[in-house]
Amino acid sequence: MTREQEIYRVTLVGSAGNAVLLAFKFFAAIFAHSSAMMADAVHSLSDFITDIVVLVFVRLSAKPQDRSHDYGHGKFETFATFIIGIALLAAAAGIIVAAVLKVVQWAGGAELQTPGMLALWAALLSIVVKEALFRYTAVRGHALSSQAMIANAWHHRSDAFSSIGAAVGIGGAIFMGRRWAVLDPLASIVVGLMLVRVAFKLLKASVDELTERSLPEETEQEIAAIISSVPDVSEPHNLRTRRIGNRIAIEAHIRMDGNTPLSEAHERATAIEHKLKERFGKSTHISIHMEPVKA
Repeated sequence: MTREQEIYRVTLVGSAGNAVLLAFKFFAAIFAHSSAMMADAVHSLSDFITDIVVLVFVRLSAKPQDRSHDYGHGKFETFATFIIGIALLAAAAGIIVAAVLKVVQWAGGAELQTPGMLALWAALLSIVVKEALFRYTAVRGHALSSQAMIANAWHHRSDAFSSIGAAVGIGGAIFMGRRWAVLDPLASIVVGLMLVRVAFKLLKASVDELTERSLPEETEQEIAAIISSVPDVSEPHNLRTRRIGNRIAIEAHIRMDGNTPLSEAHERATAIEHKLKERFGKSTHISIHMEPVKA
């Protein structure tokens, strides 16, 4: 099974789970009169939409390099992660605004309706299912080095967390009496704030990649050490790194004895490439520029 096919399979499993939960949550939110469950249902809807986004963009990112994309199409996967972050942030904003309006109504003397038990059961089921989907998707995402899959996994985890908040609010509103019905919309606000935090993390990671942010300093130090470990090679400098979807690009200048035959210099550069690809993956883009040692 190819990487693309595996990503599709894992994402389709998540989509199926999201579709079932989505229908059940909306049903429970409407018939159990729970704003917290409605917020959780909206989150599941955003999960379902982002699954579709991943399916579309992973197909694009898997395309090989061509004349118009010398470095391949990996950034499409990064763009998918960016869209997931935007969708999550939009969902969070809607949840928070709706919940705040209900709390304001309650503060003004309005009596809020207590949610039904169906909403609580829906929240508990969501916690179990979404945590299972998170673990499954995260493990496969790391194994396949797919940033979009890892982002989607955390979307599953954030939904599990939001369901915990919803369960606490719904349970409190049910078991503590009608005057505590405000716990239901308060739980919606907590859920929304949690989603905002997750969304900003996803957006930061994708924006860093789209704007060509360098790899972490410790990674660049490791790259320099690998280059220096090759015999007759010294002073790696002008090191430039970046991420391209699920792979990285490394460009560096090295110094060698100016009297080294071209064939030997080529062998040293090839040895560097092999070592770097052993560490960072076979698809790593590497460009080595050789310079004579300064007298």
